[in-house]
Amino acid sequence: MRKPSSAAVLGAFVLLVLVLIEWRPWHSLTEDKAVEVESSLSKNEAVIDDNAGLGEQSIRAQLSPVTYTTVASELAAKVDKFDFREGESFTTGQTLVTFDCKTQQAQFQKSKASMMIAERNYVTNKKLLDLGSVGRIEYENSQSEYQKAKAEADELGAVVAKCKILAPFDGRVAEQKVRAQQFVQAGQPLLDILDNSALELEFIVPSKWSTWLINGYDFQVKVDETGKSYPAKIIRVGARIDPVSQTFKVAAIVNGEFPELTPGMSGTVEIKAPSQTPETQATH
Repeated sequence: MRKPSSAAVLGAFVLLVLVLIEWRPWHSLTEDKAVEVESSLSKNEAVIDDNAGLGEQSIRAQLSPVTYTTVASELAAKVDKFDFREGESFTTGQTLVTFDCKTQQAQFQKSKASMMIAERNYVTNKKLLDLGSVGRIEYENSQSEYQKAKAEADELGAVVAKCKILAPFDGRVAEQKVRAQQFVQAGQPLLDILDNSALELEFIVPSKWSTWLINGYDFQVKVDETGKSYPAKIIRVGARIDPVSQTFKVAAIVNGEFPELTPGMSGTVEIKAPSQTPETQATH
């Protein structure tokens, strides 16, 4: 049998090398491995995304007072004085604003005098009616005059009572909107007051939290201005979930009294899901 020549062997080797270069089976294996790794990473990312709604989250929130209001004038008069300045504290029933009500006071005293005269006539006519010395019509007219005078006195007494504005709750003056000796109209705002003994937080959370974030749930809030964390608990949960943002609103209250905290401070709400939620329990 004739042996193949060296040229034929060399040609066959070169052809084999060219076929391997064109086929590149190792490249196919590398691509398959890369696809497998990428798929694995995607699945892990999906798991992380799914668990994001159950892990610890940081949400921004601002402190606001639970009780606050704007005090307005109930009559047209000149402000005599403010008993408390901005930032000062007051207690329930203390006078916040005093008006110059000399005219109203005089009208009230005049109405009281007229009422006393009408009352004496009414009492006298009642006695005379019992003795038969006066007619019933005259007696009833005197009675009506007394009731009319009393109603006018009560009306002016109510006006005079508005010459002083009393504090509806314990709190502090947040803002003074007018100055002493300034004439104001009925309904004009005078003071912003608030009770900073109880502070509230309102913030937005993911809709996935609706399964476990309920009233009474405890968490921490770290306030930027103090650098400290404070205990808080949920007191209200939004009645519906926003379908666009997939979020809902909750409100919480700071647990305890902390003198260093004031309305307007902001911080980070740090809420951690319970170790076992309804969703995770269903998988076990």
